Amino acid sequence: MKKVYGEQCLVRCTIFRRCQRYEVGSVNIKDLSRPGQAHAVTNNATISAVDELIWQNRRITIRVIAVELSVSKGTVHHIIHKKHGYGKVCAQWPKHLSENQKTTRWKLAPSATQEFLH
Repeated sequence: MKKVYGEQCLVRCTIFRRCQRYEVGSVNIKDLSRPGQAHAVTNNATISAVDELIWQNRRITIRVIAVELSVSKGTVHHIIHKKHGYGKVCAQWPKHLSENQKTTRWKLAPSATQEFLH
């Protein structure tokens, strides 16, 4: 077959599968649809829309972005981490501060925070 049709020839197992379908009565020669999520191509519009949503709200989640743009969470995750290079930043204070660092932070804290911590 490859000698006659070249590299565009169907694979042998595909031919057998289609012959079996034809014998059963199916005359459709196209492949049957398969379950699962379709592959979404990330285009520049989607990439810029994700970036815009992140800049509007820095606390937005991947799930919310995926729902708003109607793309999968995996696609949004890929855009955020691979295309933009953004990473998660932890907003917690360091756990091990020296006494000098503790007093410096204590002096910089507003009086309401100091009252709350007492």
